[in-house]
Amino acid sequence: MKVRWRKHEIIIVSMLVGLTAIGDILYNKKFTGQFLIDQGIKAFNDNHIRFSYSNNVLLPQAGVLLVFYLIYLWLNLITVPTFLKSNKTKIIAYFLAALQLVTLSYLLALGVNAATYYAHPYYFNYGGFGSFAMFGYNDEPLKHLFFGFDRALILVGIYLTYISIREYIIYKIDKSGTKKPFRILITNQITTLLVIFFTVPALALTFHLINNDFIYLIYFVFVSPTIIVYITLTYWLFPAKEVVSFNFQFVGRLIVITFIFTFIGPVFWVLFTHVGFNGNLLPLCWGFQLLVVTPVTWLLYQQRKDKILQLSGAAKALTKSKADLQFLRSQINPHFLFNVLNTLYGTALREKAKDTAEGIQKLGDMMRFMLGDNHLDFIPMSSEIAYLNNYISLQKLRIQIVENITIETNINEDNCRHLIAPMLLIPFVENAFKHGINPLEKSWIKINLNCDQQQIHFEVRNSVFPTTDNDPEKDYSGIGLQNVRERLNLFYIDQYQLNYGINNAEFVAELIIDTMLITN
Repeated sequence: MKVRWRKHEIIIVSMLVGLTAIGDILYNKKFTGQFLIDQGIKAFNDNHIRFSYSNNVLLPQAGVLLVFYLIYLWLNLITVPTFLKSNKTKIIAYFLAALQLVTLSYLLALGVNAATYYAHPYYFNYGGFGSFAMFGYNDEPLKHLFFGFDRALILVGIYLTYISIREYIIYKIDKSGTKKPFRILITNQITTLLVIFFTVPALALTFHLINNDFIYLIYFVFVSPTIIVYITLTYWLFPAKEVVSFNFQFVGRLIVITFIFTFIGPVFWVLFTHVGFNGNLLPLCWGFQLLVVTPVTWLLYQQRKDKILQLSGAAKALTKSKADLQFLRSQINPHFLFNVLNTLYGTALREKAKDTAEGIQKLGDMMRFMLGDNHLDFIPMSSEIAYLNNYISLQKLRIQIVENITIETNINEDNCRHLIAPMLLIPFVENAFKHGINPLEKSWIKINLNCDQQQIHFEVRNSVFPTTDNDPEKDYSGIGLQNVRERLNLFYIDQYQLNYGINNAEFVAELIIDTMLITN
């Protein structure tokens, strides 16, 4: 599933350009265009210039429309894809994009300048040539080749700003992890409805199917908020509440949503027609959204409920379940269990069961944690730290007789009263013990944990050694940092920083999570 925003936008623009061209031809072939022709003939005769409808009206209008359209296609099909896929440095990529921006702006201004030369719209105050007027009053076309360049640059710059916003939103959707399918579904639904929304009035205006302004008023005032209310209810309010009956809380939110979005329609009407609207339509529109659109949306939602809930919620549950299963399988693997049991057995013989009892207690605490707290979405940091300390203690028992191994822990529990997703820190420690210990060489592991009012800061450093074929743990890959990133995206999207890699002959993993303290 891909975001179809760009595709749907090109469809809308191409349709509007095509219908505008058709409308110009059909409109000016009728008597309604006779005024422009008569006015043009008189103005041209007064200035001793022969008037031609095709050369002085139709072709200049079509030419400017074509220039606009070609520049639009160039920006969307060449400039933006080239910039996004560029392997060059950022400075060069931005320079090439800016060069295209300036060039396209000049070509746009030059195209309007050339069309003005043939149309001479200044003879009749730019009547019928509204697109020309955007570039300024030009009574000496082609004598100033840069005429209108500043305004063209502003127009292209404004559209490029919109493109930047569009591409950023698409980028965030593509990087939204498990929420990506649901957000793509919403985006494609919105853009599809917008295609339909603009197509209907465009067809009606082009072919003069409806000549009553009141019908268009009703369309903009009622249909535009209907689309917004439908999207909001289908993908937010209904899935979030999962209502069975219309309780007071749900009805309250529903009333507020419909009341706010009712005003969207009149805004569309005023922007596109510059004509006022009857304020009495607002209560009628609001009642229509509440009493007609909402029940119909509810019925449509029930038919698609399973798919919507699957994309919005089940994906999260599935990811969490998969991650939990991988944790259960990886954290206490058979090799680790046998190591611990053998260590406890040797310790019992050597120290008469004191360390054995301590080890068994720590192992029992870890097992209880994995069978209990591990299945919660969030647990107190104290529980996560306790599990972390137990794991480190057991690993220290396993390697305590090796002198060239150094284990340093600096776990500061002060201010660590946050909530955290369970077993989020242990994979870094597990990887350190797995890859950072070599009994035959100098090895070290350094673990640091600090908390403040808003952040959890966790860092693990370990020596690096290549994995050998006889490594007993080579078949147990552990949870992996990629899976950790998936869990972070699941619970802390845009709220964490994760960096890891080899630095100065040691592997460094650093995790910073933005979260708030639990207040009593």
